[in-house]
Amino acid sequence: MVAIGLLNELEVVKTVDFGVYLDGGSQGEILMPKRYVPENCQVGDQVNVFIYLDSEDRLVAVTDHPRAMVGEFAVMKVVSTTPVGAFLDWGLPKDLLVPFREQQVPMEEGKDYLVFVYLDDESQRIVGSSKLDKFVDNLPVDYEEGEEVDLLIAGKTDLGYKAIIDNSHWGLLFKNEVFQPLKTGDRVKGYIKNIREDEKIDLVLEKPGYEKIDSIAQGVLNRLKESGNFIAANDKTDPKEISKLFGISKKNFKKAIGSLYKQRLITIEENGIRLAE
Repeated sequence: MVAIGLLNELEVVKTVDFGVYLDGGSQGEILMPKRYVPENCQVGDQVNVFIYLDSEDRLVAVTDHPRAMVGEFAVMKVVSTTPVGAFLDWGLPKDLLVPFREQQVPMEEGKDYLVFVYLDDESQRIVGSSKLDKFVDNLPVDYEEGEEVDLLIAGKTDLGYKAIIDNSHWGLLFKNEVFQPLKTGDRVKGYIKNIREDEKIDLVLEKPGYEKIDSIAQGVLNRLKESGNFIAANDKTDPKEISKLFGISKKNFKKAIGSLYKQRLITIEENGIRLAE
């Protein structure tokens, strides 16, 4: 069965001057326009295509990938507003409609918004929504502390950054634990720091506990080698300078240089750290 709004592996069943037709099963034959047809494509070949409705509401297959498929979130720019809603550039010839009823705030042309892409059950059209809470936290929380997850930064708050975890749950990165610039739409790796009794999830960008100290220590060693075996930073250096130099917190920096010192890989001097000879 063809999945609208997702990638499909379909067989070429007919070639015509303006493209090829693919076997869409119960949906019938689906046109892939000529500009998308791979070179030397023949009847019987399998092609990987994205399926959606064209401007005349006909199923069409393309080899382009949109910025987000059905079930995914992405930041997109509004290219126009009309009486039916806002149209966003999602990387395909036909722009993505966000109906007025699905706009968290009225969308404005030229501005970027984080939206969820879904398939409207009635029309079978792919549409977007900026009412993100409808599509997040609908599944039971099933994470373990320390687990690595994919994060999509959804916005900044007084406490830090809201993030969508694995396209499924809300989480929070506290601003005093973030040591790199972040903006809405950024995709980063993160870790589950804590799951509270109310199932709210706290996140961090560095693996909690001592498990990551080895990799952090290796990063400090690499930075030392790149800097001529000496860096003017030690446990008395300002945390902001530590973050700028190494991209980590001062707490983890102190653990790292302590570990390296115990292994006699570095010496700690009054004005910095030096690679041991």
